[in-house]
Amino acid sequence: MKEFSRLNRLPPYVFTTVNKIKMDARRAGEDIVDLGMGNPDMPTPKHIVDKLVEASRKGYNHRYSASMGIRKLRMAIADWYGRRFDVDIDPETEAIVTIGAKEGISHLVLVTIRPGDVVFSPDPTYPIHPYSAIIAGGDVRGIPLGPDQDFFENLMVATRQTWPKPKMLIISFPHNPTTEVVDLDFFKKIVEYARENDILVIHDLAYADLVFDGYKPPSFLQVPGAKDVGVEFFSLSKSYSMPGWRVGFCVGNAEMVGALRRIKSYLDYGIFQPIQIASIIALNGPQDCVQEIVETYKVRRDTLVRGLNRVGWPVRSPKGTMFVWAKIPDQYVKMGSVEFSKMLIREAKVAVSPGLGFGQYGDEYVRFALIENKMRTNQAIRGIRKVL
Repeated sequence: MKEFSRLNRLPPYVFTTVNKIKMDARRAGEDIVDLGMGNPDMPTPKHIVDKLVEASRKGYNHRYSASMGIRKLRMAIADWYGRRFDVDIDPETEAIVTIGAKEGISHLVLVTIRPGDVVFSPDPTYPIHPYSAIIAGGDVRGIPLGPDQDFFENLMVATRQTWPKPKMLIISFPHNPTTEVVDLDFFKKIVEYARENDILVIHDLAYADLVFDGYKPPSFLQVPGAKDVGVEFFSLSKSYSMPGWRVGFCVGNAEMVGALRRIKSYLDYGIFQPIQIASIIALNGPQDCVQEIVETYKVRRDTLVRGLNRVGWPVRSPKGTMFVWAKIPDQYVKMGSVEFSKMLIREAKVAVSPGLGFGQYGDEYVRFALIENKMRTNQAIRGIRKVL
């Protein structure tokens, strides 16, 4: 067998083992409530789909598009940032459309990180954040993040103890999987830290809309000087229930946006143009659909959190994301998250994501995704009650 050096640096995919047990159980006819992958189940709002259908019927939209995204969509992105965060974005130099946030982040890291560069990322965190640096040949240092951790203090300690000095910090708030949230003062400290240490910042704002109980997430770019040190990504996947459409964007530092634009010009011809046109409607059109989606997630969150607490599994109610980050009950914590997740499939008929898949500091946790309706969620609670 040939050796592929970049693949050899990637660890085995932790979720694969659990997914196999889930699929084997389903093939055997068992009804598994799947709260594992964060794959939105609600259909895309009708007015967005209607625009896609209309644009798809026009032959000139079937040609190659632009790798940086069509200008009208970049203008819609700039307008959205202005309305939402009172942040000015130049659609020509400070915005680029990406094939989902995941593609954009991985290619931006690939073009800005050299082999041996150190990249800081929370641990646990969404896998592409650290693995994008590993694929690019960088060295990743995980910064502990969680309900009992001071992330910024941990970041300061890691910076003092790391050599060579870090080149980049990749963060995301509201955070997947821990559901941690921050205020604008946190981002002010991050900008100051990045300036003092000459560090590039990537902030993934995928869950900007999926927030509850009056919490309003800030944008990293609201801090004066943030554009000098970094960029922010957003995805339409969650807010508008468009996961399979693969639409996201990157805004902020013109040099970083320019670097991403240049590498993408070699790699792709952009997203299918009717999808981009429909995305303009999503951003500029009525936003009541977003609130309806958020309210659905809130009902599911409340159902799951109340149910878990009722059956003896104490969990916090998250202020953001489409997840619940649950510490494994004391009597099972020594099993570790992978074995505990396997047990839940076998005995409770419930699939969750093992925390180890998000980093070593996640192994005492599992992640529930709010992707089943209230009835199915209650079914999962009944199964878990039998186990506990």
